[in-house]
Amino acid sequence: MNFISEQKVTPLTRNGEMLSGSEILLRTLLAEGVECVFGYPGGAVLYMYDAMHDNPEFRHILTRHEQGAIHAADGYARSTGKTGVVLATSGPGAANLVTGIATAYMDSVPLVVITGNVSSNLIGTDSFQEADIIGITQPITKHNYFVRKVSDLAQTIQEAFHIASTGRKGPVLIDIPKDVSAAVTEFILPDQVYVPGYTEEVASQSVDKDAVDSLIDALRNSKKPLLLAGGGVIQSGGSDALLDFVNRTRIPVTTTLLGLGAIPADHECWLGMPGMHGTYAANQALLQCDLLIAVGARFDDRVTMRLDSFAPNAEVAHIDIDAAEIGKLVPALIPIVGDAKLVLEQLNRVVPADWEEKKGWNSHLHKLKKDYWFRFKSSDKELKPQYVIEMISRTTGGEAIVTTDVGQHQMWTAQYYRFQKPRSLITSGGLGTMGFGFPSAIGAQIGNPDTTVISVNGDGGIQMCSQELAICSIHNIPVKIVILNNQTLGMIRQWQELIYEGRYSHIDLSGSPDFVKLAEAYGVKGLRAETPAEAENVWQEALSTAGPVLIDFVVSRDELVYPMIPQGQGLQDIILGPDIGGDTDDE
Repeated sequence: MNFISEQKVTPLTRNGEMLSGSEILLRTLLAEGVECVFGYPGGAVLYMYDAMHDNPEFRHILTRHEQGAIHAADGYARSTGKTGVVLATSGPGAANLVTGIATAYMDSVPLVVITGNVSSNLIGTDSFQEADIIGITQPITKHNYFVRKVSDLAQTIQEAFHIASTGRKGPVLIDIPKDVSAAVTEFILPDQVYVPGYTEEVASQSVDKDAVDSLIDALRNSKKPLLLAGGGVIQSGGSDALLDFVNRTRIPVTTTLLGLGAIPADHECWLGMPGMHGTYAANQALLQCDLLIAVGARFDDRVTMRLDSFAPNAEVAHIDIDAAEIGKLVPALIPIVGDAKLVLEQLNRVVPADWEEKKGWNSHLHKLKKDYWFRFKSSDKELKPQYVIEMISRTTGGEAIVTTDVGQHQMWTAQYYRFQKPRSLITSGGLGTMGFGFPSAIGAQIGNPDTTVISVNGDGGIQMCSQELAICSIHNIPVKIVILNNQTLGMIRQWQELIYEGRYSHIDLSGSPDFVKLAEAYGVKGLRAETPAEAENVWQEALSTAGPVLIDFVVSRDELVYPMIPQGQGLQDIILGPDIGGDTDDE
């Protein structure tokens, strides 16, 4: 089967037809513009899957595990900006979605999660494969629904998409009992969505002009301003507005992990990522700045480290669509509740044309960036993981969509891949979910069929969802699956080495399978490299292959991620490592 972008067929949505709940579900999803649903069938959703039978309008990808399905839907959503959709059965099927729901919730990703449940008359009786998925997921969803009447189904689905994709985005769950999916009613698709008690925050439609003027005044009076851009900039579609603002003001900018790509990595004002494994220049800028403008960032502890040493000399302006985030961790002198894109556009309208760059401050930070950029000792014989990421970045020009799992490889990707555009890094930020990287790449590739998608994994995380290789093989989804294979749980080993005095406990992965043979067993091409020369050759072969390829890069077991700030320490306590520092011409 060739991997192609399927033409979306507009569904027949004539009101007044008598349809089952399952048919209403499918038609309403199509009316919402859903291109693909990721799922796994079971008894409670069989009427829904029966409705899919011989339905040419409806595209469904059968994953090999529900967790793979929801991570794929997440990757689709992050990479396209659309709402991802996942479908699972009751009980264990629904419960297998929980990690993925929490992942999306922490990172504000719009998903509609559809679960089946036992028939209404069996709810609460501990019947076979019954679980209170509403109760289980309430803390990790933006909203959830239990559908009691089939006549409510179309409106419920529309409301779910509206809530998931407006304001601060997030996952919404719809639980549908089996009898509701089977019941027949008149199909009525509402003309508009109205959710009592929910208004997509005023912040998403208007901007406080006085607050914006106060921010411009503070910026004008500042000598050492700094911009901290987070994932909210990308979620709002505000990357162009951010770049415009930086170009107008020449203000230095640092981007969080989820904000990478919001501004091109080759922009002279970009300082890199801040925090635990961030650049020396970005962390010094946070320590020294007198005005910090945070936009679409929630001051995660991996960014701030010890709060009492975070931006100690700065007045803080905080722009966020969620009012609950402002002042939650870092007091804000200038709070602006608003959509990041709209606020940045408003700022651009009021920045004076004769704005003067803070040249001394910029020159100081540029030198820090030049002198203390990421470096490692290369070797002709030993393959370093940093070399692999640099090679991938160089050969794709920073234009690929890159997904990662969680661990050392994630940080090396953040450090050494030169992201040039938004929505090009797909990674689990807040929850830090192992097993996320590979299936999220499948979703990203389906959503972006003409873009190179690369999944970077450790040899630990890849084994949590490796069964999804079947999907790549069956549908010829051309993801390039990179494994940085150091035969250990690398980040855990690093912490045990640096913080736990070298007491390595249960981190040995030397019993892992031969990943090349594993790929071949699923019908996917497998390659291996153990030296830089081999890496260059097999990577070029992978890029020139039309279908999916798994590449096992056997890398050094002892390599550590630097810089690093130990947990519980402040930004000033950065450990540069043996290879970073000194005045060189390299960046």
